[in-house]
Order: sequence, then C-alpha cells, then structure tokens
Amino acid sequence: MASLVPCPNCGRRPKEEFTIKGAALSRPEADADSIDWFDYVYLRENPRGAYEEYWHHTSGCRRWLVVARDTVTHEIAACCDAAGRARSEARK
Repeated sequence: MASLVPCPNCGRRPKEEFTIKGAALSRPEADADSIDWFDYVYLRENPRGAYEEYWHHTSGCRRWLVVARDTVTHEIAACCDAAGRARSEARK
C-alpha cells in the first residue's frame, strides 16, 4: 500500500501525488548580508530524524505544504498549509 500524506485540504492522499521541493527554511530578511543569503540558497543540512520540507500537491489541490517527517523511517508527523504557516509566523 502506498504511503499516505495527510493533506489539510484533500485529506489522506498517496505520496505519489506530491512533489518534494526541499527544506522548509526561514528566509533571511531582505537586508540580510550576502553570507546569510548564501547559506540560505546553497547550504543544506542532511539530518537524521525530524525534518520539515516543502511539498507541492501537484496532483491534487496544488497547494504548498510544510510536511514534518522522519528522514530515517519516512513517517509523517505533521502537515500544514505553507501559506497559513507563513502568515502565522509573520504575526510573531
């Protein structure tokens, strides 16, 4: 059976409907120095364990999601809409 991703818009959907786009990192401020931008664009951790990634529901609602999963077991711990998360972080 396929792994199911709990899309907040479509419910549980097969992982094949999604495209993984990379680490869900906090973007530097617009006036950040070039070192911060270099790190943001080019450097990535390769952690073992819990990790948050941007996933695009390409064959479903076409929304961007932030998926928290374990890189060892591939178990998905949480999934939320990326736009909603960005709005809530902007309010902080």
